[in-house]
Amino acid sequence: MQKISVATTPIAGQKPGTSGLRKKTRVFMQPHYLENFIQSVWNGIGGVAGKVLVLGGDGRYFNDRAAQVILRMAAAGGAARVVVGQGALLSTPAASHLIRLRGADGGLILSASHNPGGLDEDFGVKYNIANGGPAPEDVTDRIFAATQCLTEYHILEAQDVDLGTIGITHLGGMAVEVVDPVADYQALMETLFDFDAIRALFASGFSLRFDAMHAVTGPYAHAILETALGASPGSMVNAVPSPDFGGGHPDPNPIWAKPLMDLMLGPNAPDFGAASDGDGDRNMIVGRGCYVTPSDSLAVLAANAHLAPGYAAGLKGIARSMPTSGAADRVAAALGIGCYETPTGWKFFGNLLDAGRATICGEESAGTGSDHVREKDGLWAVLLWLNILAVRRQSVAQILQDHWARYGRNYYSRHDYEAVDAGAASGLMDDLRARLTDLPGQGVAGLMIETADEFAYDDPVDGSRATGQGIRIGFRGGARIVFRLSGTGTQGATLRVYLERYESDPAQMALDPQHALAPVIAAAETLADIKRRTGRESPDVIT
Repeated sequence: MQKISVATTPIAGQKPGTSGLRKKTRVFMQPHYLENFIQSVWNGIGGVAGKVLVLGGDGRYFNDRAAQVILRMAAAGGAARVVVGQGALLSTPAASHLIRLRGADGGLILSASHNPGGLDEDFGVKYNIANGGPAPEDVTDRIFAATQCLTEYHILEAQDVDLGTIGITHLGGMAVEVVDPVADYQALMETLFDFDAIRALFASGFSLRFDAMHAVTGPYAHAILETALGASPGSMVNAVPSPDFGGGHPDPNPIWAKPLMDLMLGPNAPDFGAASDGDGDRNMIVGRGCYVTPSDSLAVLAANAHLAPGYAAGLKGIARSMPTSGAADRVAAALGIGCYETPTGWKFFGNLLDAGRATICGEESAGTGSDHVREKDGLWAVLLWLNILAVRRQSVAQILQDHWARYGRNYYSRHDYEAVDAGAASGLMDDLRARLTDLPGQGVAGLMIETADEFAYDDPVDGSRATGQGIRIGFRGGARIVFRLSGTGTQGATLRVYLERYESDPAQMALDPQHALAPVIAAAETLADIKRRTGRESPDVIT
């Protein structure tokens, strides 16, 4: 084994986004591309000499090869140990837990989350810090700066490490510890939830369908839901991770998880349905004949978390991303605890969790989690729902109805326009931004605008400020529109339009959300001229 230094030059566009660096797989496979970025991570964090790192990914195409490159570069950098999930697999929440459990200095997660996988699809690399959470902006800024002045990278010339066998081997002077990717995560879940109560629920005949979407959560769901908790054999579907996610799109929403939705809304639906995404940090919850929006799920989980042993002492606070509906705010007010509104991106929850200001966090993009790790956690949300169902012995629909009867209902939907011309999308946002000061007091589509601004966030823990986080339009009566460009795609731009309307009338709790939001949808089109600017007659995805 020999350490070599390879001369290189900066590669443009290696700026980590909300969840690391995401590009097309073929881009990552270009000569020096992955190596340049990994060396820039090492340089940006002050090197890896003597450090302990965690490594794993969601099993998408190129996951295995990238893991071997990263191991050789960690060894060349003098890392003391890398803890790797068997087969280079780790769900994102399991990686976060492993970083915290082992007291590691950080970790690398190989994933493009809910984006498709394959040679012609997407790949990604994300660096997480010692608290188990995504690198904050000051760290990603240093990494990006390093990409712009890189002149060489260092790598060990060596054979591939056997990542299929649990145990410790050595790569140069570095220990490579291959671990069961599920065991430590399952042990954590057993401390948070009443497994006996959930077992009794399944033993009573309660039925479940969990769609792992050919992604990394499959082994976790099989081990925990079927083997440990007793869900009927066959309750898990698409549970073997595939490099191309079975040719599908591993995004747990009613569009991409349509087979699950069709089952749950059909005549032979089980009691409870759920799905998770590529790297296991997102979730979709569906009851029999009843889809639960991520915003409602966050609110219900927060209102009922005390029913699970890990949260029996109550919550310290709730945090949500700004585009997420205000449903959780009403729960926080009723509980007399703090509620924090942050920019999109789980990294913004880290300080609140570390400071003990929040216990449960959530995003409208199907991410929920708590202070047990520093990432959102799809299977955690499923288990908390099951714990609540086991205690309350009501259906998902009944729990939702009870919740709305107490708190009112925030009708909510997100309209996504994907792979829009980046210039057109930026022009739409720039035009809205230029009119913000003039909009309050104007009527549009029968609604009166009360507020219009661009969201900025001042972190209450460290005082840092994040600007340009989405344009908000607030209407009299509590309706709201948010316009935002997403940073999680790999080509073009994704325009996300978030639509919300609060309803307190008990007779108006069962409307179709798109019908209930029709005036808000019309206002969004009028304000932003979406059809003309994007060239789209309708959204690509409605959730």
